[in-house]
Amino acid sequence: MADKCNTNSGCSSCSSTDSCDTSQKQNHTKLMIAQTLEKIKYKVMVMSGKGGVGKSTVSVNLASSLSKLGYKVGLIDADIHGPNIPKMFGIKEKGVLSTAEGIIPYEPIENLYIMSVGFLIRDDDDAVIWRAPLKHSLIEQFLSDVKWGELDFLLIDLPPGTGDEPLSVAHVIGDIDGSVIVTTPQEVALLDSRKSVTFSKKLNVPILGIVENMSGFVCPKCGERTDIFKTGGGEKAANELKVNFLGKIPLDPMVVMQGDSGKPYVIEYPNNEVTNSFRQISENIIRQLTSK
Repeated sequence: MADKCNTNSGCSSCSSTDSCDTSQKQNHTKLMIAQTLEKIKYKVMVMSGKGGVGKSTVSVNLASSLSKLGYKVGLIDADIHGPNIPKMFGIKEKGVLSTAEGIIPYEPIENLYIMSVGFLIRDDDDAVIWRAPLKHSLIEQFLSDVKWGELDFLLIDLPPGTGDEPLSVAHVIGDIDGSVIVTTPQEVALLDSRKSVTFSKKLNVPILGIVENMSGFVCPKCGERTDIFKTGGGEKAANELKVNFLGKIPLDPMVVMQGDSGKPYVIEYPNNEVTNSFRQISENIIRQLTSK
């Protein structure tokens, strides 16, 4: 991304009458982030303690569920080293539309806007080899330069773990309304999900709850249920850690296929158990946030 300020003109983005120098840019960025966040009702981080639990799939379908319920939703793909959100919405274009007012996010479905580093790399096979300061700067620009407008929800899809990106998001936004922690039922995943709970508590981020993904498979032919990755572990962890349990999402191979094809599952299959689970989790999150 290009710098929002230059040495030859005033900064139109933040109404400064002076040119930006190195010492001014940080203050201008903070001001622009504050102006962006003022227009967003609720900021929510989607986290996981480890990879492979379907966190991005949950982020995409939660965002889509909220938009289906009539809310305006933004989704930031903060998984800088593995940006999968564009593919999961079927967006193949590279580059972003930049105007005098700022960068325009993509709108893959009505009332849902997304931004990802995946739009900024020339080839999907390119590796993003950045240290923490560059990643922090990009997250700042996603909040300062992107014109999100008025939003009901801004979801931030984070990489697994509790490293640079979650810390940057927590520090840049400051007043985060909650975290959603995604896990699968097996004990290894649950051990790591507990670290995300600890992370949220240490940074004073309210924990909206734990989602148990891939919780049981129902055979489409015979109807028999098989708990491939066990079941109930997420709810047990939530009870032990004294946090909310948001719900279970059944294992359905079509969820993976829809992610690969670029069509969110809840949009393509509006009336089944998986979509109902996402809707119930969305409504659970809404109830918690609006009851404050």
